[in-house]
Amino acid sequence: MPTKPRGRPKAFHDKTDQNTVQALDRALGLLSTLANHPGLTLSELAETSGQAVATVYRALITLQSHGMVESEDPAQVWHIGPGAFRVGSAFLRRTKVVERARAAMDALMRDTGETANLGVEVGDEVLFLSQVETHQAIRAFFPPGTIAPMHVSGIGKALLAWYPEEKVKGILARKGLERFTTLTHTSETALLRDLSRTRDRGFAIDDQERAEGMRCVAAPIFNAHGEPVAGLSVSGPAFRMGLSDATRLGALVRAAADKVTEATGGQQPTP
Repeated sequence: MPTKPRGRPKAFHDKTDQNTVQALDRALGLLSTLANHPGLTLSELAETSGQAVATVYRALITLQSHGMVESEDPAQVWHIGPGAFRVGSAFLRRTKVVERARAAMDALMRDTGETANLGVEVGDEVLFLSQVETHQAIRAFFPPGTIAPMHVSGIGKALLAWYPEEKVKGILARKGLERFTTLTHTSETALLRDLSRTRDRGFAIDDQERAEGMRCVAAPIFNAHGEPVAGLSVSGPAFRMGLSDATRLGALVRAAADKVTEATGGQQPTP
């Protein structure tokens, strides 16, 4: 009796059009578009996606039947649905870091008076998983699901600083070094020099490199192999977080990140 094939198909790594489901690809594109907007009408979705109205409507009705999207009457504005939240939340269950980091983030926010953030690298970018907001009227805001380029993010630079150099160069080659402010590192040499300083002091600094007037201090969280798998940071307005405060804040952030490393069974990398 022939055995049933197991494992991956031969074309598993082949991402050409013949091995993708076009309708599914388009529907997932619509989900991504809705995730980046507060709500869109059918015609707006069709225009944004470049698809026919009838095609978009069929995809939305299918997604709606699974709770992935929902419409708001009477304007028929479409939004991300609770089903998408449930599916997305499964990502967080892959790791204990979000649960174990919560207490450290609460303490970090109280000790610094600024917003604490937790993020990981996904697809060469920083994905923010959790945040504990400060009670200050003016504050940084990175809701879960926000994505940021690694070279202008405190958490991104904290991870890059402990990545192998070949991995860092691969990310830079794929993503580039887009300029966001006059302080953004737009050359590989300048960024690598900054990453070297980050390793020496034990924490990264985003000195208004993504947004003018905002600073961030971050440190990595390591797994059982001493590899950086997440980052913890505090961020806030530059008028409250001066560069002269970086050493004090960096020590607090690094201590908090080290606690999460220990709580998740990780260990510090060997020098």
